[in-house]
Amino acid sequence: MRRLPADEGSQAAGRVADVRRRNLSLVLDRIAARDPLAPAPSRALIAAETGLTKASVSSLVADLLAAGLLTEVGLSRDGERGRPGVGLALNDGLGVLGLEINVDYLAAGVVDLTGRVRIQVVEERINSGRGPEEVLRDLSDLSARVLSRAGQDGLRVLAAGLAVPGLVDAESAVVLDAPNLGWSRTPLDLAPLMPPGGRGATVALSNEANSAALAELWYGHGPTLRAYLFISGEVGVGGGLVFNGELFLGPGGHAGEVGHVVVTEEGSMCSCGGRGCLETVAGQEAVFAAAGTAGSTPAEKMERLLTALGGGDPAAEAAVARAGHYLGIAAASSARLVDISAVVLGGYFSRLGPWLLPALRASLATHAPRLLDTADVVLSELPQTAALMGAAGSCIRDVLANPQELMEQPPGAASAGA
Repeated sequence: MRRLPADEGSQAAGRVADVRRRNLSLVLDRIAARDPLAPAPSRALIAAETGLTKASVSSLVADLLAAGLLTEVGLSRDGERGRPGVGLALNDGLGVLGLEINVDYLAAGVVDLTGRVRIQVVEERINSGRGPEEVLRDLSDLSARVLSRAGQDGLRVLAAGLAVPGLVDAESAVVLDAPNLGWSRTPLDLAPLMPPGGRGATVALSNEANSAALAELWYGHGPTLRAYLFISGEVGVGGGLVFNGELFLGPGGHAGEVGHVVVTEEGSMCSCGGRGCLETVAGQEAVFAAAGTAGSTPAEKMERLLTALGGGDPAAEAAVARAGHYLGIAAASSARLVDISAVVLGGYFSRLGPWLLPALRASLATHAPRLLDTADVVLSELPQTAALMGAAGSCIRDVLANPQELMEQPPGAASAGA
């Protein structure tokens, strides 16, 4: 047998390692993609569906079980004949810390590998005008409490993702522009937020609306939609574009900023410095002002707005209808430009759906007839903190795509709750 030169042997070993990494991820993807109502797949079924040999799948599964990424969940019959095999599932004792900074609240939670939100805490906090150090200190305290609960529940937290309402440079952990927070070119020290013993170098930073759009893709209406614009209603208005199961960011990473699409030429000044943006007529504070809704906090104002709408208050109905009208204009323009086939409304827009949708759909019929049907505009069923779910979900997918990183950690490197 010919002995390979040292460098050639190293390259061959590297190729083998690369193939094994891909196959580990392939097995995890197959298990993660299963229908929750279907029986857990067995080793034999995974081999049949991936084209890998049964021996290879058994070896890969053994490594994944040893790393704690998989668990065995009983017997699973792959067909009418033969003995039932042992079913396999992602280990729901492993999770990711999801974090969100928004203009009027902070949120932290743990999402397990199966996508289930196991812990979630939201605290009202006016963050506009506060410095990043102060906000991050509060968020660190909140995340520490959530991690403590995770430890008590036996959850092992592997990584963390943070969503913020602004444009970001994820690689350098810089918020490029978050006008509603008052942050511009703002570096964030994310190290204190990293779960002790977690994998990866730092907390993954993302835009709030993009993360919510991904949460919709993975946990909401997304799987049934080909291409959609997710519009997130908060103090500001954010957006995310999804095409064929992928978030579209554009060459600069900032596509989907629907809140700053101009919808009225003579409109009000926007926090972005422009005039007539969608946010100035459909943002939370704009609707509260038009409806004459009073309250000491945004949450209190929202409850009073919903009460007024339920009672048929004309000013409240007119304010929400006005927001719906301009949302329709923005959605029509977006559909013409980037060929979306659906619009998903999240954040506070989903709560206002019964009063918002008629005006939005009428606006679409006027400005984009036959382009988007009534059924193409849907309300998100995800909770207020969809961005938290998306930020965590991105980290979960990174874990599943790179299982070798977890498998190479020394034993006990990421102990539960530590």
